[in-house]
Parts: sequence; C-alpha cells; structure tokens
Amino acid sequence: MRDLPEGVQRDYPLARLTTIRTGGPAELFARPGTLAELEALLVWAAANAVEVGVVGSGSNLLVADAGVRGLVVKLDHELSQITVDGTRIDCGGGARLPAVSAQAARAGLSGIEFGVNIPGTVGGAVRMNANAYGGELAKVLDWVDVTSSAGTVRRAPAELGFSYRQSALRPGEIVARAAFALAPAASADVKRTLSEMRSRRKAAQPAGIKTFGSTFKNPTDPRAGRRSAGQLLEAAGCRGLRVGGAGFSDKHANFIENVADATTADVVALMAEGRRRVKERFGVDLEPEVQALGPVQFPSDWARG
Repeated sequence: MRDLPEGVQRDYPLARLTTIRTGGPAELFARPGTLAELEALLVWAAANAVEVGVVGSGSNLLVADAGVRGLVVKLDHELSQITVDGTRIDCGGGARLPAVSAQAARAGLSGIEFGVNIPGTVGGAVRMNANAYGGELAKVLDWVDVTSSAGTVRRAPAELGFSYRQSALRPGEIVARAAFALAPAASADVKRTLSEMRSRRKAAQPAGIKTFGSTFKNPTDPRAGRRSAGQLLEAAGCRGLRVGGAGFSDKHANFIENVADATTADVVALMAEGRRRVKERFGVDLEPEVQALGPVQFPSDWARG
C-alpha cells in the first residue's frame, strides 16, 4: 500500500476519537468530506483488499489495544453538515445527533428531541437504531444514503432491517447522509423539552469524564423482572466496581469510566465481571451494547447484535 489516496494518514491514534479514551492506532485513517471522496476511498480499499471501519463520535466504541488494521474513516465537512428543508432535516452521516435535535428546535420542528441525549453521530445512530426517553430513530427517519465500494444507494427505513438497537447494515456499508421527517411545533416548546431532557440525563448519568454510553442493552429476559441493565448491575453490586483503570460509574452502574489510564482490555474485563455477577444472581445474560473496532477480545460466549 505505497500509493495511498490523498489525505490518508498512517498510524493515526484513535483513542483521541473515542470518549472512553482507550485503544491503539489505525493503520490508515482518512476524513472524507464529500460523497465523491468517500466513494473513491471505498473503491480504493476494495481494490486493495483493505478492510474499512468507521468512527463517529466514539461515544459507544471500544478500539482494540493492538490498534486497527486497514482503513478507518471519519466523515467530515459536507458529510457532517445539517440543513433544514421545510419540515425535513437533511444531514451528513457524520453530523452529531444532539446538534440535529438543537437545529430542529431552532427551526420549530418536533420528533427528534430524544436525540439530544444520544451522544453519537447520525450514521452511528442509524446503524444502532438509537433510542432514548421513548423516542426511536426509525420512527422519524425518512431516507438514508448508504455508501459502499459499489456506490451509493438511497434506502427507506423499511429496507434497513431495524430491530432493538440494531439494523441490517453490513460491514463496509456507511451511512453517508440521512433525512428526518418532522412535525411543525412551537420552537420555544421544543427547546423547553430539550432542556428538560438534558437535565434528566445530567441528573442520572455521568458527564464530563472519560466514559461511554450504556454498556449493556436492557434485557428482555423475563427473569430481569422488567429491570434495566443498570438496575441489574447495581443490584449485583457493580456500582463503583473497578478492574484495572476501568470502573462502573458511581452514578449509573451501566456506564463505564476510564478512571486511571484504562486499557480496552480493562474495560472488557470489567464488563465480563459485571455480566458474570448479573448472571449469577438473576440468571440473565446481558448483551453488550458497545461497538468494537479492531480485534477486541470479547469472550466467545457473548451474544452480540
């Protein structure tokens, strides 16, 4: 891989692009700013048998300590912009979802208020069918432009195979753009809702520290007794538990913090211990919500969507 496309960097430190701040470098890294640049990168990668990964806000991502082979991309410029078109918001896959919610509020549009409490990008939110506080991305999504080495295809929500916290998007498929169909509303009312949601999140979840979003999905197993993953972890004695430099938050047991130069291996070991305790006490197998980039060594018996 001597002849790299313009703008591609070698050995780029990925930890700085994740909120948990762990993991090694990307072998190759690029910030495509237009659809044409993204398509060209994916065509080059396919022609050279180079695997492609994506980093968004890095808020729900574990990067392997050994780093990531292949090309990692982060959407930038045009692919992270947000525009209002009547009652629809068009945005790049790299746009941050809280910024989309704020833009909608200023425009007097309702339906995506819940996004203010999802600290990820639009592309990551689509891939994960993100939801929070009763809102669900799939319900307001109008269309998605999905880019791969074969080009860009526009898909309707029904074509994305949405289920709880996941979609049918395959490796190598990147959400380049998306649009949300919203409803007119009084801007002051929408802004008030955003303020209330921010306050609820601040009161319940850690902020301003090296952490990532929810570690485990809320279980559907009846043995959970309708308790959330955080409630099960707390009842199993995991609040404040530490392994190496990683610890479950004292504020919310389903959040992991980098409290002392943690490695990704520390985080995985802490997750494993929390999962073991919940299984031992309640018989419930928690399923990780965290996404991995590179050879992160999760235990082989973990079900991962």
